Amino acid sequence: MDEEKIRQELSFKAVRSSGAGGQHVNKTSSKVELHFLVENSEALSEEEKTRIQNKLGRKITGAGELVIQSEVSRSQHKNKEDVIQRFLNMIREALKRRKTRKKTKPSRAAREKRLKKKKIQAEKKAGRKSPLQ
Repeated sequence: MDEEKIRQELSFKAVRSSGAGGQHVNKTSSKVELHFLVENSEALSEEEKTRIQNKLGRKITGAGELVIQSEVSRSQHKNKEDVIQRFLNMIREALKRRKTRKKTKPSRAAREKRLKKKKIQAEKKAGRKSPLQ
């Protein structure tokens, strides 16, 4: 993954932010939308593209576009920086490989301890029974 190439492939759209903010919010476009076409990216290998599509499939539109929005600040520039950082973190997380699980057996002492606890619990329950049964 080449971050510089990916940054060049990003496209942005400024739209009006929702919520309270007075008269100023009605005429400024401070909310930023980031658009990234996963399938057309030259910065990602085919394996990386499939991994991203598998991990982030719900966030990718039908056209194969990843769209992220940010409206945390009233500043368009801060929102743009925020959305870029969130996007890069999301891509890094999607590309991480999970460690394969190594099968292990419980130790002999652990098995004996479990059986001992089981025996004690059974004796407790047996002690609760009425003597008539």
